[in-house]
Amino acid sequence: MSFPPPAFSDIAKASNDLTRISQLINRDFYHTVAANLEVKSKAPNGVNFNVKGKSSHEGSTTGSIEGKYVNVPSGLTVTQAWTTTNVLNTKLELDNQIAKGLRAEVAADFVPSSKDIGAKLNLTFKQPNFHGRAFFDLMKGPTANIDAVLGREGFLVGAEAGYDVQKAAITRYAAAVGYSVPQYSAAITASNNLSVFSAAYYHKVNSEVEAGAKATWDSKGSNNVGLEVAGKWRLDPTSFAKAKVNDRGIASLAYNVLLRSGVTVGAGISLDTQKLNESAHKVGTHFEFSG
Repeated sequence: MSFPPPAFSDIAKASNDLTRISQLINRDFYHTVAANLEVKSKAPNGVNFNVKGKSSHEGSTTGSIEGKYVNVPSGLTVTQAWTTTNVLNTKLELDNQIAKGLRAEVAADFVPSSKDIGAKLNLTFKQPNFHGRAFFDLMKGPTANIDAVLGREGFLVGAEAGYDVQKAAITRYAAAVGYSVPQYSAAITASNNLSVFSAAYYHKVNSEVEAGAKATWDSKGSNNVGLEVAGKWRLDPTSFAKAKVNDRGIASLAYNVLLRSGVTVGAGISLDTQKLNESAHKVGTHFEFSG
């Protein structure tokens, strides 16, 4: 049986589980903020609530409260959020109702203090061996960003383009190719109008160890190639540790543990190995409660 390939933005993240490279290199490294808190709960009527808050290393604090309701028979999902920057976000999603494999999404945001309004229409269409998306910003431009991916027997090829209706001009374009199987995956992308090239590789060594690397080169910048190497170790069924280092000598370590059902704690540190005697290091924590 054929399955839809990943979205274009996920080609470099590996396979139908296509978050592996990106998650390995970017996610669960908690030093990026000083503290992060997330509380999830579900009401008896089926409404899911999610409260988020984070404190940056610069001292600013942001947060949001979100409510989400899914009506399975109709395929309708309604999400409403309110942020500490006083922005109201509303999103309506309709899945597999207009046509099989088509998901339509209307997103709107409103800023009460300035009366600014934003509106977007997003379409996603999935079929065996095909994944296409279209994003329309109805209030700015309007603009459209469209991407598509074809997949067959592990091979992936995709392209992306942006278009400004008012200017009648293509504003951006990118392309990518990849190959993915359960144990490993690799991808090459050319973004920023085919000027920034990146190559990524992921390897699931065994059930406990994962490894990956990503190299990036900006043809319009310097001749240097950026490199990141990361690894993840599953210590036991409830905890894991991660480490990564880049070409600038920044080393990051992270630890995540499920203390008990519904309570997850994470801690991370980033060290500038070229400035060990300076205050260039970062420490962060993450707390997640769900019930």
